[in-house]
Amino acid sequence: MKRNLKRNIVIAAVLVFVGAAVYLNWSYNSRWGKADAAMVEAEDTAMLAANEEYTAASAGDASVAVTAYFDEARLTRQTSRDEALALLEQACSGQEASQEVIDESMRQINAMASWNLQESLLENQLLAKDFTDCVVFVNDDGVTVAVPAPVDGLTDTQVAQITEAVVANTDYTAQALNIIEVTE
Repeated sequence: MKRNLKRNIVIAAVLVFVGAAVYLNWSYNSRWGKADAAMVEAEDTAMLAANEEYTAASAGDASVAVTAYFDEARLTRQTSRDEALALLEQACSGQEASQEVIDESMRQINAMASWNLQESLLENQLLAKDFTDCVVFVNDDGVTVAVPAPVDGLTDTQVAQITEAVVANTDYTAQALNIIEVTE
């Protein structure tokens, strides 16, 4: 009985927040009126020009391709985490969900939040150590760090910097670290 009451209160609170968001969105959009067709066309033209410029630059410049790799890796990481989070939230909120399923889902959600914080911290530290870009993936199995590397590979000093940052800021050992060298 108590569990159903809590669930109903949470559902009611979510509905109130969704209703407030819908109202605020409606009031914000109605205040600004209709979109100006000339402005929309100008923005579309500018976006197409920027895309063509980027495509032309990436065809002949390896550093642009490396940057695109890191952007794509971040997007893929975020998309997969968002999908996993949605599945976990769905498992938690099911009416037939047992307490064990709810507890395990909440544990995994907390772990994902912790991984996100660790990834951001490690990426910022590696950027501060003069890496031009990087992407960090943290999960139960360990830490994977992708960094740009020259054709002849990372130096021992650079590998030591990455290892030191991971070991100092996570509960993982150097054996749980995987470094991916993205060649420029």
